[in-house]
Amino acid sequence: MAIVVNMPRLSDTMEEGVVAKWLKQVGDKVEEGDILAEIETDKATMEFESFNEGTLLHIGVQEGETSPVDSLLAIIGDEGEDISAILNGAAAEVEEKAAEPSKEEPTTQSSEAVAIPEGVQVVAMPRLSDTMEEGTVASWLKKVGDKVEEGDILAEIETDKATMEFESFYEGVLLHVGIAEGESAPVDSLLAIIGPKGTNVTAIVDGHKSGNLSSGETSKEEVPKKETVETSPQVIEENNASVSNEGTGSSGGRIFVSPLAKKIAKDKGINLSDIKGSGDNGRIVKKDVENYTPTAAKIEAPAASASATTPVAVTNFAIAGEESTSEVKNSQMRKAIAKSLGNSKFSAPHFYLNIEVDMENAMASRKMINAIPDTKVSFNDMVVKACAMALKKHPQVNTSWSDNATLYHSHIHVGVAVAVDEGLVVPVVKHTDALSLTQIGATVKDLAGKARNKKISPAEMQGSTFTVSNLGMFGIESFTSIINQPNSAILSVGAIVEKPVVKDGQIVVGNTMKVTLACDHRTVDGAVGAQFLQTLKTYLENPVTMLA
Repeated sequence: MAIVVNMPRLSDTMEEGVVAKWLKQVGDKVEEGDILAEIETDKATMEFESFNEGTLLHIGVQEGETSPVDSLLAIIGDEGEDISAILNGAAAEVEEKAAEPSKEEPTTQSSEAVAIPEGVQVVAMPRLSDTMEEGTVASWLKKVGDKVEEGDILAEIETDKATMEFESFYEGVLLHVGIAEGESAPVDSLLAIIGPKGTNVTAIVDGHKSGNLSSGETSKEEVPKKETVETSPQVIEENNASVSNEGTGSSGGRIFVSPLAKKIAKDKGINLSDIKGSGDNGRIVKKDVENYTPTAAKIEAPAASASATTPVAVTNFAIAGEESTSEVKNSQMRKAIAKSLGNSKFSAPHFYLNIEVDMENAMASRKMINAIPDTKVSFNDMVVKACAMALKKHPQVNTSWSDNATLYHSHIHVGVAVAVDEGLVVPVVKHTDALSLTQIGATVKDLAGKARNKKISPAEMQGSTFTVSNLGMFGIESFTSIINQPNSAILSVGAIVEKPVVKDGQIVVGNTMKVTLACDHRTVDGAVGAQFLQTLKTYLENPVTMLA
């Protein structure tokens, strides 16, 4: 019997997902536990495994396409099984939702809608598997009143497949627990509330029960409904093509086009008569409209008219060529990066301090360390270690800002920025101050490899208290970075440059490196940042002190 696999909600804030890559193709055998696809969420790219076995009969979302949570992702069943009824049912459901948008509009928030205070986050029961309808809280790892850091495990949740750890994507204080241990609740029901200490959440709890919250639940309902119509064209087009010949060809000048392609063309102001359809018998489908560029038609007309005129003396020169602009959809990772860095740049008052470090001793020390068999330490590893030790001496830099208080972290977790194809990720080296140089090097190498291969987990990218960004390997001598909130500072590391320097009154050849510290002025003052850099400089110029 065929089983429908829907787009899962892989994080509590996920509203839609992008299929980054299919690991199985139609016709392939699927075993329980096999990885079906890599799916981009708003947090990370994650592997999605199958909880069923059989043959992959249908793929509902192509690679690179975006689809809302709960939309048709794939169908698994017996080889050769007829799934036309399932596909027709999916198409009918999409058309029904598209035809009745007005029925949902009157059910907007009442005049008694409860507003969620700033800084308060309502955490809903997540859908941790594609078939999960409800979850049971096996145990709470945090209690009401406990502080919660981003990446902390909130609870163990029992799904219809397994018991899984559920981590927090927010930080604050656990203000309310909506489901007691051992109790079950449907997906999207109130699981917990996190926010500033002392916040009264009684109105939020009551509003959630009555459905009168002014944010959160309404957005979850409205956004997917709109996108379900736009992001499920394949099923509609396939079924329209098989229902009648009217939508699969053109005759007598009539243009045949799928409803979705027609809507996209209208929104973009494109004349359908200029588009050549790639569907059955020339029918215009979604991809034809999205891939259409009008420049070719515009260039041909002037060229034809010019050939019919009498040559004249050339007085001006112009470059002849085709102008084109391609549109590439923003990945979920790029959206998350844009949101995070935008919030940081426009909310935290940045200021920058820079120094130049003599790297002669560091170069000599690294050479000696790497001469030991099976040992490899980079300059970046030395910088990360020096930062961790400097943070211990300057705890004001190892802080986070909140509206009510400055949070001093007793632990030191250094994030190391790593460039990947889709953008930038920041794996976190936990308890960096307690690790040796070789341990830091091995950890950074392992996390960076996972990040580039899209195998890194969200937990390995959360919880940093300070960040290091190094562009020295690209020859960049000096630059400034945007603070990776909730950190209070980020260090930008440039290249080691050979140049003339003055030592003991003499001009000699030296090797120096520029570093820039970006600080959040709400938590770190100029003098504090300067003292941190002085300590960092001392460690880097005298590496033996980091081994003491």
